[in-house]
Amino acid sequence: MINTHFKIFIVEDDPWYGQILQHHLSMNPDYDLELFASGKDLLNNLYKKPDLICMDFGLPDMGGDKLLKEIHARNKQIPVIVISAQEEISVAVALLKSGAKDYIIKDDHTKEQLWKAIINIRENIHLRQEVEELKEQLGQKFSFENTIIGQSEAIKKTFNLLQKAVNTNINISLTGETGTGKEVYAKAIHFNSERKKKPFVAVNMGGIPKELAESELFGHEKGAFTGAIGTKIGKFEEAQGGTLFLDEIGELELSLQSKLLRVIQEREVVRVGGSKPIKIDLRLITATHKNLTEEVKQGRFREDLFFRIVGLPIELPPLRYRDSDVIILAKHFMEEFAKTNKTKAMHLSETAKTKLKKYAWPGNVRELKAVLDLACVMADGNEIKAEDLTFYEIGGTKAYSSEEKTLKAYEGEIIAHFLKKYDENVVLVADKLDIGKSKIYNMLKNGEIKSN
Repeated sequence: MINTHFKIFIVEDDPWYGQILQHHLSMNPDYDLELFASGKDLLNNLYKKPDLICMDFGLPDMGGDKLLKEIHARNKQIPVIVISAQEEISVAVALLKSGAKDYIIKDDHTKEQLWKAIINIRENIHLRQEVEELKEQLGQKFSFENTIIGQSEAIKKTFNLLQKAVNTNINISLTGETGTGKEVYAKAIHFNSERKKKPFVAVNMGGIPKELAESELFGHEKGAFTGAIGTKIGKFEEAQGGTLFLDEIGELELSLQSKLLRVIQEREVVRVGGSKPIKIDLRLITATHKNLTEEVKQGRFREDLFFRIVGLPIELPPLRYRDSDVIILAKHFMEEFAKTNKTKAMHLSETAKTKLKKYAWPGNVRELKAVLDLACVMADGNEIKAEDLTFYEIGGTKAYSSEEKTLKAYEGEIIAHFLKKYDENVVLVADKLDIGKSKIYNMLKNGEIKSN
């Protein structure tokens, strides 16, 4: 809750003028005012933590520039308004550069200008406080129960591990089949941890060209290679103080695995083409659908790197082990579709519910979302019937659809529908379907999507 009282210190060596300012500002009952005759008196009372200081520039015991520096040396956050008889622009500019929030000339309009300046400063302070409160609320909204949808025993078992994860800074390794929601888990850990006000940076290692992976992770200096026209910070630096989520870590090339190992061990990065180590402080979360222990046995993943990143392992259950969650998730995706597309809310018929429960969901939660998005488009009215649900055949799982197609074929149809709906805006479609825009471009290039 934002405090309605606003404590203002006035520093003025002229008692008469100081009392005039104090009387003028006291007309606002929210202001708590205190008057001081010297810079020394003000500094001795900073422990009272004023919200704002209005100070005369020409104090007998201390110049305005020196007093401003002393105030900010003790508390950089206190806004200061300087009131002065000097009209020299250079003095005003110097003080504003030194951190004064405003510079007001002593004349017939001083009281009105001071009144307006305080209102503006107070509004900015309140805005910052509101932002902080919203950040706190955001953290609360990211509680596990709010972000990880489901009530099955398989899901509830992961909550205990998540709580252990947020209470420490240990590295986290998320495993599970593709489409089980690893990034959702990574965000839930980050936004419930002490690092929640710092960046969350996600990188899909499978989506970065091999030749660019080192620069993407560690950054590069200008001229480090052909095309490096400027300095670029890498994902490790972007995530400073926060969380770096490396998805599909099993796709990392062996040559780069050794460099990643060094960064994790030394807690510092060196940009490509650079020589200066840059210290890093972050939580590392990795994810993969591969069996990394098997990858280590086959020589495709470094054993020493494996033990560095494994930390606290959390295995995400596939959707086929979460029978009671299928309808809950389906309703969530229907509500999400209606909100995003500004359509009426949809509901499932009983036959549709039965059909959803019987399916094995080889594509997990991601496949369920794709099925429901298409069903919302194909349904007549606001009820989704069994015939509106088209399933896919993956890995030998039989689809309900009478026409057998691959997942990629159905995926292409969904993407094509959204491209048509949003006037071929690839960036917007990628955002709405939660996929990479490079995937859409590649599918268009390879003829897997029929674009208008």
